[in-house]
Amino acid sequence: MFRRTFWFSTGVAAGVWATTKVNRKLRQLTPESLAATAANKAIEAGHRIKDRAVGFALDVRDNMARREEELGEALGINADPELPAPRRFAAIENRNTHKYVEGSTYQTYSYNRNEDH
Repeated sequence: MFRRTFWFSTGVAAGVWATTKVNRKLRQLTPESLAATAANKAIEAGHRIKDRAVGFALDVRDNMARREEELGEALGINADPELPAPRRFAAIENRNTHKYVEGSTYQTYSYNRNEDH
């Protein structure tokens, strides 16, 4: 009798354990759970890519500045040259012309759109 009770309890425990495992796995395989897992992994991957890209951009900027300085020293163009003063050109316009010719037979209109209302 003790043998039967032992094997019966072992079978019940194994059944409960297997049922729990199967239900847990089924909950993980629902569409909502799969979508949430995929979204979390995508966000983590995005953060990793962003961190690597920022690090790469900073390395490129540092190396570019260093190489530019090396080239400037090698070519002797690091000294700031004295630039000539900027030239000013007068705009070509005739300020003596009038918008309307005096004494003309043409009627001059006002551009105020609120007069007619």
